[in-house]
Amino acid sequence: MSWPLASFAIVALVLGAGWLTYERTRPSARMVAIVATLAAVAALGRDAFVALPDVKPITAIAFVVGYALGPLPGFTVGAIGMLASNVMLGQGPYTPWQMAAWGLVGLIGAGFGALTRRRVSRIPLALACAACALLAKEIMNVYEWTLGASHTPAAFIAIAGTSLPFDITDTIATFAFALAFGPELARLLARTRERMTVEWVAVPAGPLALVAVTLAMFAGIAVLASPARAASLSSEVSYLVRAQNTDGGYGGAPGQASSEEYTAWAAIGLASAGRDPADVRRDGHSPLDSLRAQASTLSGAGDIERTILAVRACGASAYTFAGKDLVAELLRERSHDDSFDEQVNLTAFAIIALRAVGHSPSYGPIRQAAGWLQRQQNSDGGFSFGERGSASDVDDTGAALEALADAGARDKHILGAAADYIIRSQNLDGGLPEQYGGESNAQSTAWAIQGLIAAGYRPADIRRHGSRSPVGYLETLIAPGGSIRYSRTGAQTPVWVTSQALAALAGRVLPVGP
Repeated sequence: MSWPLASFAIVALVLGAGWLTYERTRPSARMVAIVATLAAVAALGRDAFVALPDVKPITAIAFVVGYALGPLPGFTVGAIGMLASNVMLGQGPYTPWQMAAWGLVGLIGAGFGALTRRRVSRIPLALACAACALLAKEIMNVYEWTLGASHTPAAFIAIAGTSLPFDITDTIATFAFALAFGPELARLLARTRERMTVEWVAVPAGPLALVAVTLAMFAGIAVLASPARAASLSSEVSYLVRAQNTDGGYGGAPGQASSEEYTAWAAIGLASAGRDPADVRRDGHSPLDSLRAQASTLSGAGDIERTILAVRACGASAYTFAGKDLVAELLRERSHDDSFDEQVNLTAFAIIALRAVGHSPSYGPIRQAAGWLQRQQNSDGGFSFGERGSASDVDDTGAALEALADAGARDKHILGAAADYIIRSQNLDGGLPEQYGGESNAQSTAWAIQGLIAAGYRPADIRRHGSRSPVGYLETLIAPGGSIRYSRTGAQTPVWVTSQALAALAGRVLPVGP
């Protein structure tokens, strides 16, 4: 087979696999931007090691991206990373073969992640990356074989034997790269994919604050929206109604293709503001119709948890949703240590989701998950996205706090320490950042308000720096058309931001019903 014919076949394979994965997942604009950045990083990483032949991080990056984000991101990062890096290293008839080989690495990473439920430790992940490096090199040996005059098995063995030292070097280097950054990159990407932003603030800590938290936990206090406050949200609700697509779903902004994530949050936001999502229709389709149509795209605990909350907001059953028992699927995500995927974020939302379907705090998986969650608290009182020992952040400390409240936790020292950690994060403008010292944003502030309510506090009283409260800050971001800006400097994904802010402005906490 001549190299032009072989390369043409490989190009067809690359384009066909890319199109199939695109059609299967239909990524949002936000995900496209993330994947484009990752592909650029992979390309730069390969170019940066140009002085060290066969020592490149691109295989590990492509595999981990597929492992954490799924087939389309993994395929794209591997294929486009090779194409882009060859702009500097030089294009040739080998380029489509490289694109196919490393695109396949990303696809295998996605399959590996699905089979293992993304629960493998550092060494198995590194070994899988190394195996894919060897596979990719063998594909390139096939390319070399197509260029020769003889296409016999003996000729291929000769080519493979000649390249063996280089293949081994690449395999060992990939193992080392994956061992060094694989799990950390996977967790970072998982946070991007699974993230359901939840942040919180609390009143100044002290004996009275601890008493208030404790009484709230014992009494099961839940502060709901007043009719006057709900009525004042008509412009925000109207904005979401206008942003609905003809399939009943929502994109990150008006006019963007519907995605399960944004549709789920829109349903939760509408229900929080007192509008039944089942009654919000475009061309006869409701958000619930769109969620059903996209049920096959659900992957991992985060997708399942978010969908359970949205289904509850729509007044439907998560036990019989689009032919799926979402509750059973969620319970299958439990790890041997009673957590969900060994992550604070996913474990917290699992507790909230299980409460949404009617389970009591004494239900075994809730009680056990809450116990695991409490053990992940860091010495500074905060919680991280993963496990104890990683850097604390406001988002996951808030998620853990609400989950522990839903689970009936009563340890005032754990709750008080978490609240004290969050107190220090409020900015001078009254808003909350994702991490201490960062810029305030609407979503973090919105979840801060919900956290206060869940803990029995009045959000309007939280004025740590004597300026605005979180509610006051959030109201400054409401645009004339009813959407809510992400921050004073950005207005990205207005549908998503408005949906999450609605729950806070309405004074609601998760889970919400229609």
